Amino acid sequence: MSELLQAADADAALELLHELGCTDGLPVVIPTADKVARLVLASGLDGDIELGDMGPANGVATVEKVACAAVMAGCLPDHMPVVVAAVRAVCQPAFDLAEMQSTTHCIAPLLIVNGPARRDCGGFASGFGLMGPGHRANAAVGRALRLAMMNIGGARPGVSDMALHGSPAKFSFCIAEDEASSPFPPLHTSFGYAPDESAVTVVGVEAPHSCFFTGDADDPASAEALLDTLAAVIANRGSNNSHLGGRGAVVVVMNPDHAEVLKRAGYDRPRVQAALAARALTPREELSRLNRKMLTGTEDLIPAVREPRNIHLLVAGGPGLYSMVMPSWCAGPHGNIAVHQAIEIAQFCELPV
Repeated sequence: MSELLQAADADAALELLHELGCTDGLPVVIPTADKVARLVLASGLDGDIELGDMGPANGVATVEKVACAAVMAGCLPDHMPVVVAAVRAVCQPAFDLAEMQSTTHCIAPLLIVNGPARRDCGGFASGFGLMGPGHRANAAVGRALRLAMMNIGGARPGVSDMALHGSPAKFSFCIAEDEASSPFPPLHTSFGYAPDESAVTVVGVEAPHSCFFTGDADDPASAEALLDTLAAVIANRGSNNSHLGGRGAVVVVMNPDHAEVLKRAGYDRPRVQAALAARALTPREELSRLNRKMLTGTEDLIPAVREPRNIHLLVAGGPGLYSMVMPSWCAGPHGNIAVHQAIEIAQFCELPV
């Protein structure tokens, strides 16, 4: 069981949590025993079940401790299946959580929710402003993971979390795919899930980089221009993706209008991934001029993403001029790849009001 703290009242409890470094700097919901027990019950799991170890402190993420983080983040009982799945995902060895929490890079875990959980677990936003404020499920679930990474994983800025500048994405970074507006199969089907199954995909990324494109779906040349635009942002010459030889992943979030341009040109997801990987190249001499000591290999054209399958493409956001690209860290033993985890809704325990 977790250790219980004592305080005179809610205000004193909040100040104590701040003093102990248990918050992200913003006010939190006080995790009383009753509130934590309610979210443990909602998970459908016993509180002492271990979901994995969280580095760099290698704390054991029990359901109870994760529920504590979820209470502090403002989660509802409906959110718990996604929180549990997200924690299980980042605890997978392939995610390299300890290394990612300790790097000087500004990497943060992006959660992408797919399947029925998008609506059944609290209503995750996938349209206008999905990466910003105003969406409770997105904000609370992403924040719950961050608080768990801090309080169970032991990540503290300047002590064990060595990101030089940090990132707003380190507060919360959780979205859902707009499956209804996408011309492609849902993202999670790329990992073997059925469309009617729920899953969360987690990728360690930078904050989103805007891609401005004004093409027309009726113009046959627009698809090629859009691909060139996205590839130019992916191959940002100051990014880790370019300098580290394309080892890591990239997330591309296309708005529905841009997705329609590619749909009308006959592109499916694998073809888009291959086209972007083939275009996102930088001449060695240019990278050598910028950061000679970081280059490896002998290729004249260095890829920003070596494996097309590591370009994770989904559709979300409002229609218009902008899509988003999120580069990654490209380091760690497993090269900063995506991980995924099924969201188990069947065992979720619905609580009475």
